Amino acid sequence: MNRRDFLKLSTLAGLTGCSGRLPWQGPPVTVNMPGMAWGHLLRDRLPTPNPTRERSVEVAILGSGVAGLFAGWRLAQAGFTDFCILGGPEPGGNTAGSVLAGIPCPTGAHYLPLPSMESIHVREMLADFGVLRGDPHAARPVYDESVLVHAPDERLFMAGKWQEGLVPQHGLDDMAREQIRRFFAEVARLRTERGADGRRAFVIPLVQSSSDPAFTGLADETFAVWLGRNGFTAPPLCWYLDYCCRDDYGEGIEQVSAWAGLHYFASRDGHAANAEDGTVLTWPEGLQPVARHLRERIGAVRWLEGMALRVSEHRHGVEVCCFDAARDEAFTLHAKRVIVAMPLHVAAHVVANLADFGFDKTRDLPASASWLVSNFLLDGFPPEPDVRQPLAWDNVIYGSQGLGWVVATHQWIRQAKPAQTVFTAYHALANLPPAVARAWLAKASPAELLELAGRDLKAAYGSGFQRYVQRVEITVRGHAMATPAPGFLNRPGIAALRAADRKILFAHADLSGLSVFEEAAWWGEQAARHVLT
Repeated sequence: MNRRDFLKLSTLAGLTGCSGRLPWQGPPVTVNMPGMAWGHLLRDRLPTPNPTRERSVEVAILGSGVAGLFAGWRLAQAGFTDFCILGGPEPGGNTAGSVLAGIPCPTGAHYLPLPSMESIHVREMLADFGVLRGDPHAARPVYDESVLVHAPDERLFMAGKWQEGLVPQHGLDDMAREQIRRFFAEVARLRTERGADGRRAFVIPLVQSSSDPAFTGLADETFAVWLGRNGFTAPPLCWYLDYCCRDDYGEGIEQVSAWAGLHYFASRDGHAANAEDGTVLTWPEGLQPVARHLRERIGAVRWLEGMALRVSEHRHGVEVCCFDAARDEAFTLHAKRVIVAMPLHVAAHVVANLADFGFDKTRDLPASASWLVSNFLLDGFPPEPDVRQPLAWDNVIYGSQGLGWVVATHQWIRQAKPAQTVFTAYHALANLPPAVARAWLAKASPAELLELAGRDLKAAYGSGFQRYVQRVEITVRGHAMATPAPGFLNRPGIAALRAADRKILFAHADLSGLSVFEEAAWWGEQAARHVLT
């Protein structure tokens, strides 16, 4: 294909959003679909354009999500300088953010739990960032107070009123209360349980978890089946557990494996000297400041705009065909080693010889969940029905299929509320098969997306909420995260990519089978260490 024909198609791929005022009395809405059109071009096997320039490096990192950025940070920290990082269709990936009326807000992940001792790689990065003060190996390090989530941090709207915390409390019968107590007692037991190999049952990163079949066997059934077999059937408890799985994995207890469901609760073992257990780290724009710090440490000179179209391994190194939409040109990267830091559903179309690594996409490719992340710019704050339960950082509606909303200005330190704020609503399309969800997202109108995005806010504030809305920015993530479904721990192709030590290395949270910051960072860390050793 010649450059002109390719540019016509790539222009379409660059149209990642649409905007305009809705036909009814709604606010102006912008819909962004980062990476979606580019991904479809790769899926449809667009012929590669002719390159107009070349660049040679020792190491090329393809992708600037957490794994790619972490790999680059670790290389730079070690004094390794002959590398570059290709930004991809959306720099930062799921750590991306936006700004509405001067207010930073997330368009992806919005918090980071206190990292456990096993996640020392994340602790070291946070120490480099200045967020963790002192020794990152301390059992209870001190964290920057400005990024420890401020109180009130969570509330749940249930039975017509707000309650503190997300575990249901209002109107519960004795059976529900007992099951909730018993479930968290089981979680406390599992948090310290060890397998026959001496490892903790559930750890982040998950590759450090016990391989004892007594635990790994839990990955072969759904969380719902395990809950039912163990007498956890109370609707309030099951809703809460379903919410947690949708929030972290994009799917509910009927789709997520029991191992992953229990891992969500039992693996978290981070502590702080100046915060309660369970506290999270957050910024107004979510995790974008973390990505920005990593990028700054890597250095602008090593950053390349563009995305990889084809990766080919040969005897003397790796050749990467890239396209830079901003400059309207293709170029070729020559590297001795390449770190493929992109989702596996993309790598399956980009890496020419992926099957040679032992990866079979029909067998090994994980399903991925779809998300909406919707930022509502508000002129003022809608009134709260109960002053005893004020607006929290995270606000959730009991029984909803949505995931509630976080408040972008919550971490601002000031005496009075700002004149404007941003509510960021999250919705995982867990009620639809993944392919059906993506097909709906691709054709849904801005009005349809807005209706779905705003359901929780309307449930809490009524129809009067729309009077406060000045503008809405909706980010559609068709492949937001891998789903840890039954069998996800036993994919031989994933194990093969983890173990790869060739000219092409792999680094992405998909290698863990679940989309968690520490997991993505772990694989970036491992890839960097392969290069350095």
